Amino acid sequence: MGNKHSLGCCIYASPQPQRKSHDASTRSVLESEPCRAESTANLQHISEREPEDWNSDPSLHPKTETIFMERSRAAINEGLERRKSHLQLHHNGTLKKSNSCSTIYVDESTVCQPNLKNTIKCVTLAIYYHIKNRQSDRQMDIFDEMLHPLSKDSVSLDYSHYNPDHRHIYKFVRTLFNAAQLTAECAIITLIYLERLLTYAEIDITPGNWKRVVLGAILLASKVWDDQAVWNVDYCQILKDITVEDMNELERHFLEMLQFNINIPSSVYAKYYFDLRTLAEANDMNFPAEPLTKEKATKLEAMSRVCEDKLAMEILRANMKRSASMDNVNVSRRSIAILS
Repeated sequence: MGNKHSLGCCIYASPQPQRKSHDASTRSVLESEPCRAESTANLQHISEREPEDWNSDPSLHPKTETIFMERSRAAINEGLERRKSHLQLHHNGTLKKSNSCSTIYVDESTVCQPNLKNTIKCVTLAIYYHIKNRQSDRQMDIFDEMLHPLSKDSVSLDYSHYNPDHRHIYKFVRTLFNAAQLTAECAIITLIYLERLLTYAEIDITPGNWKRVVLGAILLASKVWDDQAVWNVDYCQILKDITVEDMNELERHFLEMLQFNINIPSSVYAKYYFDLRTLAEANDMNFPAEPLTKEKATKLEAMSRVCEDKLAMEILRANMKRSASMDNVNVSRRSIAILS
């Protein structure tokens, strides 16, 4: 998966038999080859396989509620209600950043390019609610930090009895993302893999295993998302007391518990992004708005023109299929937009 020691999921073809003589054994092999080729051709790709309960899996189904939204619903409702009453109380006041004739503020965080700092804050807040509002303490030895510590410092016996603070979780994740230079999209994918693990392996994120669970999700997300993935040995430079063998074993078990299903539909990714935005709004962690510059406005205009031209061509093709008459089709001709 990005290093020489990690588990591979490739199928190696066996060497073809030497066809020097056509004895009975050779003929049986030759006769079975077409059947073997036919069965391989009909083999479904893992990304196309849908489990029986995929409707209830938030990491696969775009309409199923995310687990972190379910476990933080009370806090979200309270935060949104508090925010609503605050806005009603100060509706005549001036906002910190408001649009004017000379300055327009734009939230630059999008599904394709989320704000890194705020996205990590939201993801770690979701992990915090996973730990705080867990319904049980189901664990696995591979994630137990008492059995597999991440540092040489001894773990206290009551380590698993106290929930970590949100700032503590954020500091751990932010350190890994800064050192490995990971993107905001990778943070969202980390959360998706984490919830998929909870669904498939039927375990909980607890104070005694959250670091290794999050580390395993980050390992996998960084290799799936980034073209130039971080090797496991590179993470050992960040967490200096952990060995490459331990990192490989963690990754291997994580993949096995995900049943090697690392596919993430774009609709599921978008669902998690907007749910994280809702969580941010309820906790007063709004994504920052920046002044709209001339260069940004030019890019936005170019992107808008590309979308308009694409929509116009789709309407044109749809009308051509329905009727040969083109009287009601209006397509504006514009110059080609160039995005730098």
